[in-house]
Amino acid sequence: MIQLKQVSKIYELGGEKIHALDRVTLDVDDGDFIAVTGPSGSGKSTLANVIGGLDTPDDGDVFVDGQSLAKANDKALSHYRNKMVGFVFQNFNLQPNYTALENVMVPLVFAKVKLSERKKHATECLKAVGLGDRMNHRPTQLSGGQRQRVCIARALANNPRIIIADEPTGNLDTKKSAEIVDILKHLNKELGVTIIVITHDPNVAVQAKKKLTITDGKVK
Repeated sequence: MIQLKQVSKIYELGGEKIHALDRVTLDVDDGDFIAVTGPSGSGKSTLANVIGGLDTPDDGDVFVDGQSLAKANDKALSHYRNKMVGFVFQNFNLQPNYTALENVMVPLVFAKVKLSERKKHATECLKAVGLGDRMNHRPTQLSGGQRQRVCIARALANNPRIIIADEPTGNLDTKKSAEIVDILKHLNKELGVTIIVITHDPNVAVQAKKKLTITDGKVK
């Protein structure tokens, strides 16, 4: 489904070149649940951004269903990010003045879904993550775990084939972390969504089907 071929990403910091990704070759099968681990600064988030089409490699290419992301135009990349990939972030990235329902509706607005359908589908997504009774609450009225559930519901809004979760449990306690991982496992097992989790937590990584480790931009 996803293939990375000799992908490199280089940043300059203080005149020094940092190899965030160093000739990474990687296959992700449809329906995989992969945990990507490694120390801070190892390239985990860069890998997530490259797979998700949020960043482009300096060398090499990423293929999804045989199609090159490096050669895709802006319209094709926007379609890929909006339709095929759902993102879950450590810091939630929720609109503070929107309700949970309105936050989940945001990707559907970009997909030009009619208002009535947006509300219906966003409601279904929130119910799927156990927040049917919190739809009209704003982020400040929700716990950290509940906010992360809103993020997962938002990621599900356009029925993506891939969910990329970057440190989804990083700000949560052990109980809430377990709840979030259980939701991701359910989406993988029951809906067949491909899950890529970036994590430093061994308790999260051990529950994935596959585990990858990045060190100095190299995948092991």
